[in-house]
Amino acid sequence: MSKTILLIDDDTDFRLMLKKLLETNHYRVFDAKNGAEGMSIMQTEDIHLVVTDIIMPDMDGIETIMKIRSDYPGTSIIAISGGGRISPADYLNAAHTLGASRVMAKPFNNEDFLKQVHEALSESS
Repeated sequence: MSKTILLIDDDTDFRLMLKKLLETNHYRVFDAKNGAEGMSIMQTEDIHLVVTDIIMPDMDGIETIMKIRSDYPGTSIIAISGGGRISPADYLNAAHTLGASRVMAKPFNNEDFLKQVHEALSESS
């Protein structure tokens, strides 16, 4: 059975590009435009890995990570960010401190992303 991944990013084009990449590599993928939508999916699907952007409207990635850690502690999380008012590294450090298994700064290449996904899924319970 293939592993199930949830992508959360408000950038529709970027989110759909990652979804296609993951589906091409035989993962089952759900996607959401913000953390609130992502948490709704978490309630109905068995998600093995969440890939979430940090800077999003409605429910940002930091809040999403904290909620996933609280409600779904065995789920791996990869936090991604291109930055905002502060550098991407600052957002990603905060995400890691709050429970993201792995962090990646945008832009990143597909091979590195797939490697991080594979490793995160290998570590998930």
